[in-house]
Amino acid sequence: MTIAENLRNACRGLGLAGAAFVLSTGLCHAATTRLLVYTGLENEQLAPYKKAFEADNPDIEIRWVKDSNGVITAKLLAEKNNPQADVVWGVAASSLLLLARQDLLLPYAPKGLDQLKPAFRDRNNPPAWVGMDAWMAAICFNTVEAKQKGLPRPASWADLALPIYKGQIVMPSPASSGTGFLAVSGWLQMMGDGAGWNYMDKLNENIASYIHSGSKPCKMAASGEYPIGISMEYAGAQQKNEGAPIDIILPREGTGWEIEATAIIKGGHNLDAAKRLADWAASKKASDLYAAFYAITAFPGGTKHMTNYPDDAEARMLPNNDFVWAAQNRDAILTKWSERYQGKTEAK
Repeated sequence: MTIAENLRNACRGLGLAGAAFVLSTGLCHAATTRLLVYTGLENEQLAPYKKAFEADNPDIEIRWVKDSNGVITAKLLAEKNNPQADVVWGVAASSLLLLARQDLLLPYAPKGLDQLKPAFRDRNNPPAWVGMDAWMAAICFNTVEAKQKGLPRPASWADLALPIYKGQIVMPSPASSGTGFLAVSGWLQMMGDGAGWNYMDKLNENIASYIHSGSKPCKMAASGEYPIGISMEYAGAQQKNEGAPIDIILPREGTGWEIEATAIIKGGHNLDAAKRLADWAASKKASDLYAAFYAITAFPGGTKHMTNYPDDAEARMLPNNDFVWAAQNRDAILTKWSERYQGKTEAK
């Protein structure tokens, strides 16, 4: 046990008489390293991840800064010359590739790296980022609302561009949401540049609003606010498990997907603690936590069946999904997307 751990445990056992000593010396406060962690994780993931890590590392306290992937990426770029975060935990790999190109990440090989699936890590040695899990774009379809409106069940991305769905679809904005960007990146890789933008022009006619969250469009579909939400597959499974009348549809053409990953910020203030978080985030124990939310994890054998999760999810993932291409073209894609479709984005 470290000196800091011994001190922190001792502080926990102090009585009233010891409290005055603690207040005067500040020793117990000094025993805890406060690690500033930027994240795109969903709200329901923050508490269990923090609790499990801090239980194994009682001398480190996580302080979250939570936002969408796009906002976190922009924030880190803006802070390049004065880094504030120590670590990013749960940010899209394509965003981290962009940050690595700007020399914002500190390459680090966490303990147990060789045990993870090769696709779930940066190609460089040591890697700039290490993956945790994978998620993909999916269609959340409210069967009750659709029946009332006479809407057929879509089976493909192409179906969503049909005129019958005009004004009936919400999806994440790729400018602020990692899920929105992986959907757009997937369409462009799958269809090609010209056909991909032509498809999005048609789809835009049917979009009611672009949302600043990857999971919210599915939640909106689940509540019946809109019959169709382009979202993430695990959010669909969660909503269905809670009793929502939705189907989770993985389109027959295949679907874009993304890796959620961890990285250390270059110039952060707590490097030793950051490395310990990176080690823990790549562990089997952490992978078991990820598997409560994602069916596909970086740790081999971490995949498990989730109730109402699509059985053929891994088979629907776009083959040879190119994260490097997505990172290199991200700014150009978002600029073009904003020029065409920004007008339907919800107000913040």
